[in-house]
Amino acid sequence: MKLQPDKSDVQTINGHGPGWVAVNGEKINRSVIIGSRGERVDWPCNRFEDLTPAHFEQLATLGAELVIFGSGSRIRFPHPSWLQHLMARRTGLETMDTPAACRTYNILAGEGRHVLAALLLEQAG
Repeated sequence: MKLQPDKSDVQTINGHGPGWVAVNGEKINRSVIIGSRGERVDWPCNRFEDLTPAHFEQLATLGAELVIFGSGSRIRFPHPSWLQHLMARRTGLETMDTPAACRTYNILAGEGRHVLAALLLEQAG
């Protein structure tokens, strides 16, 4: 699916499909954190079941006002106890499937918000 950015001066998701996203035209085939202020960090997990509290603690250290968690091909919620570091920093977290997270990230980034997309890109096999 082709996505169009609202602003040209922020990092945007240009497309996505099973197991990949395109960020500013670069295809990425692994789970990743991207941010509206240029953040791009590997997020080492291939399946929802591989996520740990440390993955969400990592998100808290990046200082965004909101994190959009793309939980893969379907919506799945992290355990509430995993979110303590985000809550302590008053960082919001919204959970949705990864395609919806890509679209939502672009809208919020286009509005000038400091937002992160933590995108779980599930790998086959």
